[in-house]
Amino acid sequence: MLVVSCAVPAFAGDWAAEMFETTKHDFGTVARGAKAEFKFKLKNGYLEDVHIASVRSSCSCTKVSVANPLLKTYETGSIVATINTESFWGQKGATLTVTFDKPYYAEVQLHDSVYIRSDVVLEPGSVALGEIDEGQPAQKTVAVSHTGRDDWRIVEVHCDNPHVSGKLTNGRSYAGRVSYDLVVEVDGKTPAGLVRDHLMLVTNDQQMKQVPVLVEGEVVSGVTVTPAPLFLGVVEPGEKVQKQVVVRAKKPFKILSVDCNDASFAFGATGNAEAKSWHLLPVTFVGGQHTGKVVQTIHIQTDLDSRVSELPAFAVVTDPAK
Repeated sequence: MLVVSCAVPAFAGDWAAEMFETTKHDFGTVARGAKAEFKFKLKNGYLEDVHIASVRSSCSCTKVSVANPLLKTYETGSIVATINTESFWGQKGATLTVTFDKPYYAEVQLHDSVYIRSDVVLEPGSVALGEIDEGQPAQKTVAVSHTGRDDWRIVEVHCDNPHVSGKLTNGRSYAGRVSYDLVVEVDGKTPAGLVRDHLMLVTNDQQMKQVPVLVEGEVVSGVTVTPAPLFLGVVEPGEKVQKQVVVRAKKPFKILSVDCNDASFAFGATGNAEAKSWHLLPVTFVGGQHTGKVVQTIHIQTDLDSRVSELPAFAVVTDPAK
């Protein structure tokens, strides 16, 4: 997305809608009690700050909240829609109205839809793995039950993520109720970062063959750098800006070196600091003569197995004459 001025009349609301990746989401068919959450992501591609003043839902079946309501240039946020699968069932949907008051007034309508099964129940409603050390597998179990048919069966479990798998144990059928334990595993080869995928339970129910199960967690590397990516701001040629990043690990370490293939970037002293579990690293950027978006990767080497962390960094250099 190009950085452009938001010099549009207040009635032209397209500028707000264009920030969203999508304005519609269908959750499909979900089990009762399942965690059903979707983030309508948006990104500010304008020079002006963008502020979300409020958001409201047309139906109490969808709870809505805002992550990061004030967005500076290139910052991202999201409108989080969460379905109440405990209190509602059947076909549901909502219109989410997002109101902006900066840089201009605008409204954007988002839409969600879902079919909540009352006969299939998940306990708990998702596979919450929490933090997982990189290189280590993790496992959780959820209970899946169906009421109303003795012959209802789960015939297959699959996931598009090759690092996430599930297997069924303790299958039971009695008095019109069928239940399983679903054992979900994330393997030790999962790359660092967020895990947010769905296991699909394929059943012998021809009318509704698939039941999704949300799997979420975060694989934490030995060394983490925040914020990532690093946005250094909008500057004019020759203007200097400095930000600090935090480099963390679970055990004390030293930063051996920091480098970047761009002389516009400079860094605080490294190598002599004592070993600590976290370090503040100053990053300085000076705007060059070429205007536009500057994108680089900062390489941070530590003494933890000679590990090198890569930090994406970017800035925008503007033309003061415009």
